[in-house]
Amino acid sequence: MDSEGNVKLRAARIAAGYGTQEALADAVDVAVRQVRRWESSTPPWPRDAVQRKLTSLLGQDMESLGFTPPASVPGQRDAQARELPRTQGMVTVPVPGITLQPATVGDDYADVTRRHRRLYWTVAPATLHPAVVAHTTLGCALLPETAGVTRRTVAAALAESFLLAGRIEFFDSRQPAAAKETWTRALQAAGQADDQLLGAAILAHTAFLPGWAGDRQAAVERMTAARTYARRGPASAPLLAWLDAVEAECETRCGHIQTALTLLGHAEDVLAAGTEHASPAWLDWFGPVRLAAFKGHTQLAAGHLPQARQTLIQVLDALEPREDKQRTVILGDLAAVEAADRNPEKACEYAVAALDQLRRTWYSTGMDRVREVRRALTPWQHETCVRDLDDRLYDWETTVSALGR
Repeated sequence: MDSEGNVKLRAARIAAGYGTQEALADAVDVAVRQVRRWESSTPPWPRDAVQRKLTSLLGQDMESLGFTPPASVPGQRDAQARELPRTQGMVTVPVPGITLQPATVGDDYADVTRRHRRLYWTVAPATLHPAVVAHTTLGCALLPETAGVTRRTVAAALAESFLLAGRIEFFDSRQPAAAKETWTRALQAAGQADDQLLGAAILAHTAFLPGWAGDRQAAVERMTAARTYARRGPASAPLLAWLDAVEAECETRCGHIQTALTLLGHAEDVLAAGTEHASPAWLDWFGPVRLAAFKGHTQLAAGHLPQARQTLIQVLDALEPREDKQRTVILGDLAAVEAADRNPEKACEYAVAALDQLRRTWYSTGMDRVREVRRALTPWQHETCVRDLDDRLYDWETTVSALGR
């Protein structure tokens, strides 16, 4: 070995995100002086338990890390299998013997994920979804080329990208089967990152699948799993309140309205009390206004029309300009309130406003709300306002958009 010491180990350490010898020592649970000896020109051969930690953290076999095995130890490069463990197409461990990506690849990959997160609120789902899926393909390719801190960073960003792709499939495009598969892969990636809170968020999203289908038992089981993961991490008040809101949505769709209202009341208390923990950056879909939106929908389902109307109008006024997708849902719910209150003209007014918004920003969940309102307006289908709504609901552009999606 040359006078610069064990450059192979040093390069692998830095590529895995351990910028200092102290950081690697902490990860392996050895003294810093031991790492200094490993990075010397004559590194000693570590004991078996330490070898396992090093190869796992750095994604290389011992010889690739610059160690020379004693004569009694067979060479690892020939003995170690190169077959990659996979789970539904995703490589789940670093590949021994490959050249690792630099440590910067983690932040670079995560930066694109963050940008997709922001684009979701304004870019058409049919435009954004292929880009997000391509990004997940890149993440799956990068994962076996990284190790240690870098791999956890890539895995967490990959999990978030899969989560976003599934959200587009479920909420924007109404493709629950595709969302189910995508969220399964998201959970696998979150496991590689060992990110408990991201796992909780993914599991809670999967509860929507049986919840919207009326399978209460399955939805409750998913939420139990989500809460278990949340307890393992430093969960913020908004995250805990969102879990209540998701379960309330599922209970509402399964006809357990009082249970849903109780959950929403608890969510309000949780938000009011707060916690010392900050919310993850990816939790950008929930806050007090969104909680009120959940509550208004459940009040509507409960037949509490004055309360629902007041809640939803307050939500509509409080929505930020970027929240156009949510605006279509609130307008649809307000239309449903007026239809239930036997006010077809006002119901049609809100429904037309929702269609105007959908023309600018498509959102299948919002269109579902409008269709539900139109079914509720059947007793007044010969009224002029309802016929005008039909003209808008079944014009060329809206009809083609709905069938195309």
